[in-house]
Formats: sequence, structure tokens, C-alpha cells
Amino acid sequence: MKKAVSIVMVITLMALTIVSFSRVASAEDIKMVGVITKIEIAGKDAKTATATLKDNKSGKLVVITVNDDLTLDKFKDHRIVEGDEIRCKYETVDGKNVSKIFRKTAGC
Repeated sequence: MKKAVSIVMVITLMALTIVSFSRVASAEDIKMVGVITKIEIAGKDAKTATATLKDNKSGKLVVITVNDDLTLDKFKDHRIVEGDEIRCKYETVDGKNVSKIFRKTAGC
């Protein structure tokens, strides 16, 4: 009897561990690869910028809002410019596509 109870407890503990540590992907996370057609930085000290990318798969133009300081610095230093191919992951928040990852495909 003790062995059966122990096995049930171990299985329950393992199931709870798997459920608690598994990361559920957000349904709104979207990945894409595309070429930058336009970059707009809102002033020199701005904390946001918008980049328009042409999706390689569909050919649609997607406007993405960029908030992270590293990418904004790359825009300002011209390390990321129009015509660069970008791999990005973004989510839709309040009708805006907000970037989570924004990198050159060739490395940067």
C-alpha cells in the first residue's frame, strides 16, 4: 500500500512540476523575416521608433513599434538601416505591433 501511495505522489509531483515550468507560448507572438522599407525615430531622445517591414512570405507591409534601447541605438548609429533584412518577433498590444526581438538576419 505504501508503495502505491508513493508512486501516485511521485507522478503527481512530476505532473505539477511539468505544468509549472512549461512556458505557454502567447497566441499573439508573431515571427517574421522581412526587409526594412522605412524607419521613423521620434526625435533624438525618443524612447520609441517605428519600422515598416515587408514580409518575405506574404509581401505585406507590417509596421512595428520598437521600444528597446539596444535596437534604438542601432537605428541612431545606422547599424540597422533601410534595406536590411530583419528577423523579428512581435505581439499586438492595443492595436500596435510591439517588437520583442528585432535583429538582422546576417547577425549584428
